[in-house]
Amino acid sequence: MSGRTESLSAAERAYQVIRCQILEGGHAPGTMLGEAALATEIGVSRTPVRVAMARLQDEGWIRIYPKRGAVVQGVDERTIAELADARYLLETTAVDRAPEALRHRLAADLDDLIAQQRDAFAEADIARFIELTLDFHRGFVEAGDSQVMLEMYSLLSDRHRFILFMNSRHLLGRCDEIIAEHEELVDHLRAGDSAAFAATLRGHIAENAGPAR
Repeated sequence: MSGRTESLSAAERAYQVIRCQILEGGHAPGTMLGEAALATEIGVSRTPVRVAMARLQDEGWIRIYPKRGAVVQGVDERTIAELADARYLLETTAVDRAPEALRHRLAADLDDLIAQQRDAFAEADIARFIELTLDFHRGFVEAGDSQVMLEMYSLLSDRHRFILFMNSRHLLGRCDEIIAEHEELVDHLRAGDSAAFAATLRGHIAENAGPAR
């Protein structure tokens, strides 16, 4: 029983390491991954790596080629567009239904996240900037006070993170603009101006989308 538990633990660890490397750009789309090399890097046997890779293929992150390895998959333009539409619908719907007291409380929290983004930008810490961006946009979904909406948004987060890391150079070039757009979104949230929020968000998402194939 203990051997099976250790094996499951090793497979989960391998999965988390490889997944994190893919999402954060450590393995770019088109990269060939080999079981042996990954097993050595992670410090596990090849069996847990094989289990982890099967799981990652099921999730669409890699494509396995028997006896050759696995190729990291990108995100095509259609998926990027569909993700943008889904995020837009969730965030605008949540803000539109948010009660005033919750709007003001979340606006204060989002102001703090923007301040942290400024610090991350000043330190050229793009990984932290991206994680703060994900937290920031999740805040708008929290405004809807719906667990189902939050669960739906969580399902999108990995794709969103992947796209942001693939476009990190583009993001670095417009961090000032991103922060200004975030401030504008918070102003609209605080004011309860759903129409202005929706218009600003649409432009914000379009400006920060990019090819991550």
